Amino acid sequence: MKKGFDNDKYLSLQSEHIRERIGHFDNKLYLEFGGKLFDDYHASRVLPGFEPDSKLRMLLQLKDQAEIVIVISASDIDKNKIRGDLGITYDMDVLRLIDIFQEKGLFVGSVVITQYAGQASADQFKQRLEKSNIKVYRHYLIEGYPTNIPHIVSEEGYGRNDYIETERPLIVITAPGPGSGKMATCLSQLYQEHKRGIRAGYAKFETFPIWNLPLKHPVNLAYEAATADLNGVNMIDPFHLEAYGKTTVNYNRDVEIFPVLNAMFEKIYGESPYKSPTDMGVNMAGNCIIDDEACQEASRQEIIRRYYTASEEHVTGLGSVEAFYKLELLMRQAKVTTEDRPAAKKVHDFMKEHTLPVAAMELPDGRLVTGKTTDLLGSCAALLLNALKLLAGIEKERHLISPAAIQPIQSLKTDYLGSRNPRLHTDEVLIALSTSAEQDEYAKKALSMLSQLNGAQVHTSVILADVDVKTLKKLGIQLTSEPQYENQKLYH
Repeated sequence: MKKGFDNDKYLSLQSEHIRERIGHFDNKLYLEFGGKLFDDYHASRVLPGFEPDSKLRMLLQLKDQAEIVIVISASDIDKNKIRGDLGITYDMDVLRLIDIFQEKGLFVGSVVITQYAGQASADQFKQRLEKSNIKVYRHYLIEGYPTNIPHIVSEEGYGRNDYIETERPLIVITAPGPGSGKMATCLSQLYQEHKRGIRAGYAKFETFPIWNLPLKHPVNLAYEAATADLNGVNMIDPFHLEAYGKTTVNYNRDVEIFPVLNAMFEKIYGESPYKSPTDMGVNMAGNCIIDDEACQEASRQEIIRRYYTASEEHVTGLGSVEAFYKLELLMRQAKVTTEDRPAAKKVHDFMKEHTLPVAAMELPDGRLVTGKTTDLLGSCAALLLNALKLLAGIEKERHLISPAAIQPIQSLKTDYLGSRNPRLHTDEVLIALSTSAEQDEYAKKALSMLSQLNGAQVHTSVILADVDVKTLKKLGIQLTSEPQYENQKLYH
């Protein structure tokens, strides 16, 4: 994939822009940090060259000025809300985030439990954090939020919340996921700081949509694809257009809430420091694109991947039909079809010749390789071996793992572990390959190619088992599948 984004320029430009924004206020800025802070893989996929930990590295350039406050909703604690990509609850993710930030040398000042209404589970979590010497504050449910401005911006509204004691000029407000109350926490602090004679500021750091790219630019369309389940859309910022006569792009929810925010700013400060939602943002990613066509193509591929994900979730019942239809619409807007994904096109052609499951991989260098189901291996396991052979320059016919070595593994699976499928999954075939590498030079050479699979694209003719999905993800391989199971059973 061609590089389309200058990451070094981004780190420098973004940190400088945030420093400049801090200076607009009384050396105190509350920065609402949207999206993932150190594992932003969506950004790295649609902006080739963007490193997944770029935001974290940018913050490290400001670490002497920055203090992190992590926000979590009491209702999310009470409901044991799960972070989908990690499979852990939001409260456990708060602990994980604290560990990671501190390991990186960033100062975590406190945790705020928002929307608090006396939940016992939230009290228990507070006690657990305080036993680890982490400061915890509580912010309460406010009647009439967010429209009853006179009540919200008063002693009965924000005034009831605990005042978060902070030490540094840049306060980064982050959370395990959306809906945690980041913006409300920022605004509550503005009110509390104003009472203490400090004119603190607020800004929003959200990578997407990119405000200075066209509305229907593939990068912005890819963001709509990523948030299809939230039923949000990108739109022209009407406030910015009216104030400055310039066209910029923003998220509909930020545009809709802006009049409310503006009224709050006016209530707190006497006047609003911003004329538009775009004014509130500090994102400089659009200024660091160095190859627009490379970013457009990467984004088109991301839209196709998101379409396949929505199709699969529609079939499995995990996603909404509305999200699926929205992805279909975005595919049309981006002028792409599934045939534009090379691995998918190869599988479509391969399916005409084979009835058993098949798979195809587009290597990072553009070469295509296929795999099909056999008596010994699942299609994805076969595909992995074929790809490693191709990368290592080993002829396809050579066995990297002896069939005699596979059969005892199959016997263990079916005779002792209760599996009905004797074929090896991807994790099992890699373990078998690593065992063979001790004795076989070809297997050793193939195994050494594993890191070169990072960034490869795989498509399969059927929905894979979770174990295969997780193994491919660990290898850095981006997977899509046809939205159908291998068999017609109800339980998979």
